[in-house]
Amino acid sequence: MRLAIQSRLFGWLSRAAVPEAGVVVLTQRRIFILPTSAGALFGGTQLGMLLGCINYNLNLGYMLTFLVGALAIVSILHTFRNLAHLRLRAGRAAPVFTGDYAVFPVLLDNTTRLSRRSVALLAAQEGPIYADAPAGVVTPAQLRIPAASRGLLQLGKLRVYTTFPLGLFRAWSNVQLDAHCVVYPRPEKGLVPLPQSMVGDEAGTGSAPGQDDFAGLRKYQPGDSLRHVAWKAVARGQPVMTKQFSGPAAGELWLDWDALPADMHPEARLSRLTRWVLEATRNGQAFGLRLPSLAIAPSVGIAHQEQCLTALALFEL
Repeated sequence: MRLAIQSRLFGWLSRAAVPEAGVVVLTQRRIFILPTSAGALFGGTQLGMLLGCINYNLNLGYMLTFLVGALAIVSILHTFRNLAHLRLRAGRAAPVFTGDYAVFPVLLDNTTRLSRRSVALLAAQEGPIYADAPAGVVTPAQLRIPAASRGLLQLGKLRVYTTFPLGLFRAWSNVQLDAHCVVYPRPEKGLVPLPQSMVGDEAGTGSAPGQDDFAGLRKYQPGDSLRHVAWKAVARGQPVMTKQFSGPAAGELWLDWDALPADMHPEARLSRLTRWVLEATRNGQAFGLRLPSLAIAPSVGIAHQEQCLTALALFEL
């Protein structure tokens, strides 16, 4: 019996320690309420007023004391209702680079007919974010968390609280949403030219996609360079097409971990590879990525860039 009680108590205290997927509803059992420092001072003042009324038998003093006390008691209900049955869910956090701030969207879904005022969200000791959640509206709030190192940054424990309407009581609930952000390595600064493309034995023996002669148009595909779009045709109302060029076969550009200097620190290698991935994508150049435990085939486009940057962010983590 004792072990069962201890187990239930431990589970109740640590229930927000595991990330909760989907929508989190602030039910009555999840909300706690206590007086604030202003509420404690207010209570002491009320007690002093009551003692004075008893000592001097002040009928009007009794009326004022009980009236103000009743307002404070009613405010407990309004403070609690400001959080009760509020629904929270996490949005998708866009990837960032090391040293930047990760922005975690949190959606406050108020499905009731009661408007919620001054709801505070506090995470990672960064200071609270306040938001109002009108009735029947999904209100977005954005939490900024510093991304100190590469990898997966978890939102962590989130405290939702309110002191509405009088600031005498604080109602709060601890939740841990299943939200994370991919933190890419910081790109290396300075002049870091891309490595030379490697041409195979059969490369250059015939005509292949290149940059020399115009060879026609094809349907636009996501990731195509905007410099090759036939803008004149688009201006005439025609579908978006991409210009094709022919010339000597181009070699494959590989961003290779093992091709970097042997005495280079692993984090410095990741920073340089990140810089090359961004630069190759900006130039519209096809490239591949080789890591000690992973090889990504050459391709182009934003999706390929995100795949490579994610691999660099999660390398050996």
